[in-house]
Amino acid sequence: MKPIHCLPLALLGAALVTPLAAQAPARTVIHAGQLLAEPGKPVRGASTIIVENGRIVAVADGYQPAEPGATLIDLKDKYVLPGLIDSHVHLTSDAGGIAGQLEEITLSPAAQAFNAEVNGMKTLRAGFTTVRNLGDGDGATLALRDAILAGKVGGPRIVDAGNAISGSAGHMDGSLGYRDELRPFFAGAGNTCNGADDCRRAVRLQVGRGADVIKFASTGGVNSRIGAGLGKQMFDDEAQAIVETAHLFGKKVAVHAHGADGIRLAIDAGADSIEHGTILDEATIAAWAKSKTYYIPTLSTVNGYKERIAANANAYEPDVLAKIKWRIEITGKSLEQLVPRGVRIAFGTDAGVSKHGRNGDEFELMVQHGMTPVAALKAATVNAADLLGLANEIGTIAPGKSADIIAVASDPIADVRVLKKVDFVMARGEVVD
Repeated sequence: MKPIHCLPLALLGAALVTPLAAQAPARTVIHAGQLLAEPGKPVRGASTIIVENGRIVAVADGYQPAEPGATLIDLKDKYVLPGLIDSHVHLTSDAGGIAGQLEEITLSPAAQAFNAEVNGMKTLRAGFTTVRNLGDGDGATLALRDAILAGKVGGPRIVDAGNAISGSAGHMDGSLGYRDELRPFFAGAGNTCNGADDCRRAVRLQVGRGADVIKFASTGGVNSRIGAGLGKQMFDDEAQAIVETAHLFGKKVAVHAHGADGIRLAIDAGADSIEHGTILDEATIAAWAKSKTYYIPTLSTVNGYKERIAANANAYEPDVLAKIKWRIEITGKSLEQLVPRGVRIAFGTDAGVSKHGRNGDEFELMVQHGMTPVAALKAATVNAADLLGLANEIGTIAPGKSADIIAVASDPIADVRVLKKVDFVMARGEVVD
């Protein structure tokens, strides 16, 4: 008879750490001291989670014995909850400003892919077992997504947008900021569009590349090199064409939008989420509250901005720096207005602007600007899973779901900052170093 392997968490590094490419144990039994199986519902006390072949097969009260041959993981002194979900990341880099622009012309797609893998593992070790990557031009994260699914490398589950779409001279136009003779090279990605028919073509291009979700910019952006402000930069028929075409192919739509006019444009077009949502008016708030469109606050961007400026006062071009200073001052104001109006909120950091692996910093900012710890946790689990169309797969600890499980040292509802340091991560049934 094979012995039961019962190890304290401190020994898991030596005994259970395997690359995600390895075969998960046939059966793993987890003893949880406190179990927050579904954020928004009461915490359960001592509980047992049984995992087989990467999936949760049972959740029971109390500490159930492990059968011979099973692996027993002792988390009796931990708070156990579902793997977290970041709905807005950019895995290929976390360089910003001039350094980020330089990377675009010096790093090959292969180099970006290695960066994405490293950043993906930082994110996974921080407890985020699923991410939505909202844009890279060279397909690095599309390739990483597929490599992770095939078990070739480790990393979080990735929902990928391919290359984000905008009108010509809009926020996602990669040729902005370069000399005239270089602009045609950077404009050759096919992600910019002019007119409804051309915007349909741009969506189909990303669908054909294998994108899981479509992202487009309806307004200007903080980091883009264009002096056209942060208001609407796309016509109604263009936005409508993008959303309709994406939905035709069964793809959800994320919209970069700062100005109220561009936010309202996205809501009226039927967008599934709005990223940033910085400037609001009453009419836009009222329309948003009536819609099913999620809000992704991306408050963590301010951390990245502050840290780069502190390290190098010339990290950003002057025209970009002015917008960054404005963004720092206004960050969180929209969340404070939207929470009491009942707008649906999902967790997203814009990591890449902020540092990868520090995604948990967003929780503290969400609570500072009007959310309860429970609501913030729900945004990073139940709500984000719904937004990504993966509610049957992730977001809660329940039989039939993917075994994406994390543990922290103390109660995250009492102090959400505990989520900045995750002590245990299981992704798809395998323990992560």
